[in-house]
Amino acid sequence: LSAHLTMFHHLAPSLERELKQRLAGETRQVAAPDARIAGVMSLGGGVAFRIDCPSLEDIRDRLADAFAPVLTPQDRAPWRPHVTVQNKVDPPVAKALQAELSRDFRPRPVRIAGLAAWWYRGGPWEMLSRHMFA
Repeated sequence: LSAHLTMFHHLAPSLERELKQRLAGETRQVAAPDARIAGVMSLGGGVAFRIDCPSLEDIRDRLADAFAPVLTPQDRAPWRPHVTVQNKVDPPVAKALQAELSRDFRPRPVRIAGLAAWWYRGGPWEMLSRHMFA
C-alpha cells in the first residue's frame, strides 16, 4: 500500500528544472526520514491520518522558502502532513468515522520512500520526476 503526502498544490511549470534539482538534492544519498502515523484528524468533511515527520517538514520548509515569491495562498499556509482516508462527505459522517478510527488507534511507523513531482494537465496526473531516499 502506498500513499502520497501533498507538500504543494500548485507550482508553476516554469519551476520544473529548479524543482527537480532541489528534490534530487534533498534525497541524494540521504536516508529515508523517520516518520509515524501519529493520529486521526478531522478534515471537516472527511478524516485523515496525521503524519509526524520532522525531517520531512524541514524539507518542505526549505522548498517553501526557495519558492516563497510564487507560492499560492494555499501553499503559503502551514503544512499539515496527512493521508486522507475519507473526503467530501457530510460532517456527521466524517465525525462518526473519526470516532471509529480513533477508538483503537495506536501510533505506528510509516516509511517515506521519496519525493516526487506531478503535473496536472486537466485530466489524469502525470509524474514529472521521482527522487528516492537512499
